[in-house]
Amino acid sequence: MTGGLYLRLALTAMAKNRKLYLPYILTCMGMVMMFYIISFLAVNPAVGAMPGGGSLQAILTLGRGVMGVFSLIFLFYTNSFLIRKRKKEFGLYNILGMGKWNLARILTWESIVIGTVSVAGGLFCGVLFAKVAELSLAHVLKSTIQSGFSVDWPSLLEAALLFAAIFLLILLNGLRQIHVSKPVELLRSDTVGEKPPKANWALALPGVLILAGAYYLALSIQQPLAAMLWFFVAVVMVIIGTYLLFIAGSVVFCRLLQKNKRYYYKTSHFVSVSSMVYRMKRNGAGLASICILSTMVLVMLSSTVCLYIGAEDSLRSRYPRQVEVEIHSIDPAYTAALTGAVDKALEKRGLQPENSLSYRYLGVTGYLEGEQVSFKREQGQTLRNEDSANLRQLLIIPLEDYNRLTGAGETLGQNEILLYSSKGDYAYDRLEVAGAGTLKIKKTVSKFVDNGMDGMQVVPSFFIVVPELAYMDAVFEKQREIYGDRASSLYHYYGFDLNLAEEVQIALREDIAESVSRMQLEDPQFPAASIHSVAQERADFYALYGGLLFLGVLLGIVFILGAVLIMYYKQISEGYEDQARFDIMQKVGMTRREIRKSINSQVLTVFFLPLAAAGVHITFAFPMISKLMALFSLTNTSLLAAVTVGCYLVFTLFYVLVYVFTSRAYYSIVSGGVEH
Repeated sequence: MTGGLYLRLALTAMAKNRKLYLPYILTCMGMVMMFYIISFLAVNPAVGAMPGGGSLQAILTLGRGVMGVFSLIFLFYTNSFLIRKRKKEFGLYNILGMGKWNLARILTWESIVIGTVSVAGGLFCGVLFAKVAELSLAHVLKSTIQSGFSVDWPSLLEAALLFAAIFLLILLNGLRQIHVSKPVELLRSDTVGEKPPKANWALALPGVLILAGAYYLALSIQQPLAAMLWFFVAVVMVIIGTYLLFIAGSVVFCRLLQKNKRYYYKTSHFVSVSSMVYRMKRNGAGLASICILSTMVLVMLSSTVCLYIGAEDSLRSRYPRQVEVEIHSIDPAYTAALTGAVDKALEKRGLQPENSLSYRYLGVTGYLEGEQVSFKREQGQTLRNEDSANLRQLLIIPLEDYNRLTGAGETLGQNEILLYSSKGDYAYDRLEVAGAGTLKIKKTVSKFVDNGMDGMQVVPSFFIVVPELAYMDAVFEKQREIYGDRASSLYHYYGFDLNLAEEVQIALREDIAESVSRMQLEDPQFPAASIHSVAQERADFYALYGGLLFLGVLLGIVFILGAVLIMYYKQISEGYEDQARFDIMQKVGMTRREIRKSINSQVLTVFFLPLAAAGVHITFAFPMISKLMALFSLTNTSLLAAVTVGCYLVFTLFYVLVYVFTSRAYYSIVSGGVEH
């Protein structure tokens, strides 16, 4: 046999099975295209030059890794559908005299053709649409970009090598399956039914327990930092529990349907349920994969869309004043110099500050155990999971500043404090703080001024109003003694608003920064200072949130393609398996209308289980997701809920369309309406 014969056999087989191969090749091309686009944007100098481009490209680099790992796992999984369908054909070749070496050469040519078309087509589309993606990204970031077309050759080569390696691994796996299979097994591979997995309750029960544990974890965690530390643990638990429940629990579900005589002994249900139960192990794995992919899409899209929509609220929560200046000292000489520099910069431009806010404070992280807040070196350096729930941010403010800011006339005696606890309540009437001793809570106040400090914290904050600066100094010295070079500073904050164009605000910020730099050069002891402008920080915010949205949309498209392909292959492969069964049913008197009703019953019974399960996953994950959003200064829970519900409804509509398409394909196969 010549090499040309093997190539012709491979091409003929692919053309004959185009309903299987065409979606697979198109999906492979989509994966290659998406990987190149993400890689292109991650290193593109024009993207890096955008405001906040550095942060954005770091996010895209992470997304490139996720894309590569997902492509490997997903293409391996979907290729198993193709191999299962081709095994009968390979078995026939083997019976007619072809050895396994000849079959290996056919499979090799198939892999070469698929890989070449997929990589070449995907890279072509990637290069073609990379500029569109670049322009879309600039629009999301509210930035501009120069016209022109470019190709990043290193990214092109990286994508080609990665997917060439993936196709090589897929080929080796296919060759392994042919090598270990006997000719008769290959010939009968698509007609051998699967026995229901044994000990279904033994698998289903752990699945329920693991999933319940993940749900409990999502509902019980109250702190954003703890949610971040436990999020991936919960994700792994949900994935494991979902697979166990769909593989084993689906068999139990089918058996329960069989025991329900009123449901089971109907024409439209009898055939579908009896056929499903014998292949539920593989079917359950496919449904679990659809459920997991659907959940990933919903989580990514709802969270990134919410972050982008709420970017302005998050920005103002973090920076409540348009211009903020903060010096790491409360020494009157230095604070007066800083305030004077700000006033000169305002006077130079003829500006008057509005909504001024000025106060002194100490911000330090401690560990709350009962009524006691302590500082611990080893925990301050390495955060452990068990510590996160006890973390507290202490914001200690002198009474003089509190009364001036709030207009209150509070008085405090020795060792008395006012307390405001954010993100949680404090149940005791005293608080022992390392360095300051035991402090009696004279009054619990309902709020403090909008200062941005609490908006940027991922742990609960204690706003502690103390009678004198001496208490602040005592706590400051104690935490500096324990934390050393990781200790916090005493701060003086000064912020104000300006009803001016953003360009003027940025220019004013530069004037202030220049004055501070000059004072630091003249006096080496001048403390560090930070100067922020909302107008300038806005670019970084939109780069971060816009980048997450852009990456979420790209990965969401990839995961949706994956879910659709699994749905399609599931219906097609089961259609070929059920064709003989329904043919027999037709011969014994089952009408085409009854076949269609049975098909609808089968598809509806299992097809919408992943969507329902994804909805349950999202519902229980919502509290944890809302905590994670707090890490990005987004605390608008109602916005997150509305976006999540909207994403689920849109995804449901899309899911129904896929159901209609795949059920028609299944029906056309089992009714003998297609060539096979």
